[in-house]
Amino acid sequence: MKYYVIAGERSGDLHAANLIKAIAQEDKQAEFRGWGGEQMEEAGAYLVTHYRNMAFMGFWEVIKNLTTIRKFIKKCQEDILLWKPDVVILVDYAGFNMRIAKFCKQHTIQVFYYISPKVWAWNQSRAYKIKATVDRLFVILPFEKEFFKKYEYDVDYVGNPLLDEIDAFKPQSDFLVKNNLSEKSVIALLPGSRYQEVEKMLSVMLDAAQLLNKEKKGQYQFIIAGVSNLPKALYEDKIATLEKELNVSVIYNQSYDLLSVATAAWVTSGTATLETALFHVPQVVCYRTSAFTYQIVRVLIKVKYISLVNLIANEPVVVELIQSELTPQKAFNELTKLLPGEKGRQSQLEGYNKVDKLMGEPGASQRTARLMMKYLTSSSQSQ
Repeated sequence: MKYYVIAGERSGDLHAANLIKAIAQEDKQAEFRGWGGEQMEEAGAYLVTHYRNMAFMGFWEVIKNLTTIRKFIKKCQEDILLWKPDVVILVDYAGFNMRIAKFCKQHTIQVFYYISPKVWAWNQSRAYKIKATVDRLFVILPFEKEFFKKYEYDVDYVGNPLLDEIDAFKPQSDFLVKNNLSEKSVIALLPGSRYQEVEKMLSVMLDAAQLLNKEKKGQYQFIIAGVSNLPKALYEDKIATLEKELNVSVIYNQSYDLLSVATAAWVTSGTATLETALFHVPQVVCYRTSAFTYQIVRVLIKVKYISLVNLIANEPVVVELIQSELTPQKAFNELTKLLPGEKGRQSQLEGYNKVDKLMGEPGASQRTARLMMKYLTSSSQSQ
């Protein structure tokens, strides 16, 4: 069968790649084509367009680039019609993928959606649109199945693919040595994977790191989790003036190794907050966007928390510093409560144990692939 897969950012590329591998085990004649990144390509997909060309974050950025986005959507639609896949598999990336889902429905092309749009967070009536345009929805957060039941939409909860990644991960025993890092205890800085995120978040984290370095008299080293699809200058220009007064480094594409040795972390809100929790690294969650975007989000948002950790636990396991609350001083204050020997550290680790239980077991990619094959087989037989 022919599978057209669309992912629009780094984490989606990873999960799509693992799903492609799992489908290939179930369907030996599988062909894959789509939009994503290096990991999808390595898994066997022919890449039409790289997600880096489509990485627009926030309402204002989207509005400024509407013409470009429309061109990408049209290009994708035309490519789907030309290739004639048996199914289009959408992975997260709601703004783009929901338009593709509607288009496919109009052209009677079967649509599967893996990793649901976060309709439970805002504008919840969008659940009706998903129900109307998506043939099967595969969700990865424990509370999502119950959420969609309210809209009389039966979806498949398949577990979370992050568990697969972490289960398969084997830390480098000499990670610090290989990266020319010291043996000091590590504070991790995870500023995000998109340009606008890193631009906004890294400076605040570094300012907080300077406060912690002064308070703890150089006891810690600070390591930034960089991603290679962004310009190195984005990180290195910010740390160039600090290297003499602050033991700070940037490593690329090794965030799991970093989390495996970290004592605590500042983390930009997103998938990384859950990854950090699953590694049992105490964290402070950071989030800041443009004032324009934030004013819109504040009106629309329908959930109590922004971090996946707190949403899954349904309680404030981690501190969230949002918009004006995110200052270097507050980021410093909150992280000091999570250092070894502090009460806040033990409390957060206990909260992580609750998240572990709610998340379940690894195997999301394989479960999803098997279900997809089941639905595709039954639909082809009924035609």
